[in-house]
Amino acid sequence: MSSKESCRSELRIAIRQLSDRCLYTASKWEAEQLVGIEQDPAKFTPSNTRFQRGSSSIRRKYRTHEIAATPIAGVSYVATPVMEEDELVDGDFYLLAKSYFDCREYKRAAHVLRDQTGRKSVFLRCYALYLAGEKRKEEEMIELEGPLGKSDSVNRELVSLERELSMLCKNGTIDPFGLYLYGLVLKQKGSENLARTVLVESVNSYPWNWNAWTELRSLCSTIDILNTVNLNSHWMKDFFLASAYQELRMHNESLSKYEYLLGTFGNSNYIQAQIAKAQYSLREFDQVEALFEELMRSDPYRVEDMDMYSNVLYAKESFSALSYLAHRVFMTDKYRPESCCIIGNYYSLKGQHEKSVMYFRRALKLNKNYLSAWTLMGHEFVEMKNTPAAVDAYRRAVDVDPCDYRAWYGLGQAYEMMGMPFYALHYFQKSVFLQPNDSRLWIAMAQCYETEQLRMLDEAIKCYKRAAACNDREAIALYQLAKLHAELGHPEEAASYYKKDLERMEDEEREGPNMVEALLYLARYYKLQDRFEEAEVYCTRLLDYSGPERETAKSLLRGMRSSQSILPSMDVERFPP
Repeated sequence: MSSKESCRSELRIAIRQLSDRCLYTASKWEAEQLVGIEQDPAKFTPSNTRFQRGSSSIRRKYRTHEIAATPIAGVSYVATPVMEEDELVDGDFYLLAKSYFDCREYKRAAHVLRDQTGRKSVFLRCYALYLAGEKRKEEEMIELEGPLGKSDSVNRELVSLERELSMLCKNGTIDPFGLYLYGLVLKQKGSENLARTVLVESVNSYPWNWNAWTELRSLCSTIDILNTVNLNSHWMKDFFLASAYQELRMHNESLSKYEYLLGTFGNSNYIQAQIAKAQYSLREFDQVEALFEELMRSDPYRVEDMDMYSNVLYAKESFSALSYLAHRVFMTDKYRPESCCIIGNYYSLKGQHEKSVMYFRRALKLNKNYLSAWTLMGHEFVEMKNTPAAVDAYRRAVDVDPCDYRAWYGLGQAYEMMGMPFYALHYFQKSVFLQPNDSRLWIAMAQCYETEQLRMLDEAIKCYKRAAACNDREAIALYQLAKLHAELGHPEEAASYYKKDLERMEDEEREGPNMVEALLYLARYYKLQDRFEEAEVYCTRLLDYSGPERETAKSLLRGMRSSQSILPSMDVERFPP
C-alpha cells in the first residue's frame, strides 16, 4: 500500500473514532487532511477531482516531497496500529449519553454513564464532567465580573477527575483518549511536567488525536523542552513539529516542514493557511495575500484564519478588498470572533474607532481569550488617545499569551504616550526579545532611548543598526543613524549613512525633506574635505529645489569656486621657484 493510501486508511478510521467520542474539533481537522491528500494521477476522474488544485500557486511555489516509508535522515515511520474498540460495548446507554452530550447537556450525559465501565463510556463520562465544569466556570466569570472581566473561578470538577484518572492510569486501564483528558486536567491544575509526559504517552499510543497534539504543543514553550519530548516517528509528528516551530517563532523551520508535508497533503487548506501564517510573521504580505486569495477561491465560506488576512489588507490599506472580506464573513457567520475582528478592522481603516471597538468587544464576548481582539482593541484605544483603556486591553492580551510581542509593543507605546520612557523601554525590550527580526520594534526602542529623560544616544544607535539589518521597510533607521552621528560629531559615519539613505531613496524613487537634508549634508561634508567635484554634484542637485536649500547650494558653489581660484596662487607662494 502506498504512503498516501496508508494515510487515507488511517484517517478514515480515526475520523469515525474521534467523532464517536465527541472530539469533533479533532475529527474535523483529520477530515480536512483526508480531503487534502493528493489523488494519484491514475485515479483522476471527473468525479473525484472536485477538491483538486493541481495548478495551485502554492504547489508551484513550494517544492514538494511525498511522505515515503523512509523520510528525511533515513528514519522510518513507526507503524502505529489503529486502536480497536472495546469488546464491552455499553450500547443504548452510550447512545443516549452521546445525544445529551451533543445537546450540551453534559451533566445528564455523565449521569447516564455513571454505572458503565467500558473505556468509551468512562472517557465520555469524564469528558462530559470536564466540559460541565468549564461551562459553569464561564458562567461564574460572567456573573461575578462581567463578560470581559477577570475572575478567580475554577473548574470544580478538576479535583475529582484527577483522582479518578490517576487511579485508572496506575491500574493500566486507561486508553489514549483518557490519557489526553488526564493531560488536559493536569495542565489546568499547573502540573505541566506530568501533563507533558501523559500527553506524550497519549499521542504515541494514538497519534491521530490532533487535540492532544495541540495541548502538548502549548506545553513546549521553548525549543529545549521540545527537543526533550520523546515522540514516535509518525507522519502526525511532522504536523506537530511544524505547528510547534511556528509557536516558537521558528518560521523558516516551520515553512520547511509544511513544504515537506505538501508532498502528500498537497490540497490541504490547513497547510496553506499555516504557510500563510508563517509568511505573515515574516512580513511577506504580498505572498500572504496571494495565498489567502487562493484559499478563499477553494473554500469560499471559510472564516477560520481570515482575521489574519484582514490584518494584511489593513496594513496594505486595501480598503475595497477589506470591505469585500468583511461583507463576506458577515453573510457567512457574523457571530464568530474572527468575523467580528474582520469587521472591526474594516471600521478602523475607515477611521470609525468607536464602532471598531464595539466589534472587538463583541468578539471578546464570544471568546474572552481571543488574543487578536484584545490586541487590536488596544490599538484602537491608542488611536482614540484613551491610554488607560489601551493599557488594560494590552495587559489582558499578555495574560492570554505572554509570548504575544504585539501586546508588549502596544504597552510600550502606551507608556511612551504617557511620558514614562523607563516603563516603555521595559516593554519594548520584551517585544524585541520575542520578535528580534522586526525592525519596527528596534526603532521604537531607539526612539525611547532618544527621549529627554534618557538621552542614551549610543544605545539608540545600536538599536537603529539592528533595525537597518532587519530590512527596515519604513526607511527610518538609516536616516536616524545619520542624524545621530551628525549630532554626536561623527561626520564620517554621518556622511556614510546619509549616502546609504540617499541611494535607497533613489532606488525607491522617493522625494522629500529627507533627501534634501541628505544632499545638503553631503555637499557640506565633501566641501570641508576639499573634495569639490563630489560636493558640486550634490549642490547641483539641490538647485532643482525651490526652497532655502537652493540658495544654500548657490552659496556653497560660489565658495568652492573662489577657493579653487585661490589654490594655485597659494601653491606658488608656498613653493617659490
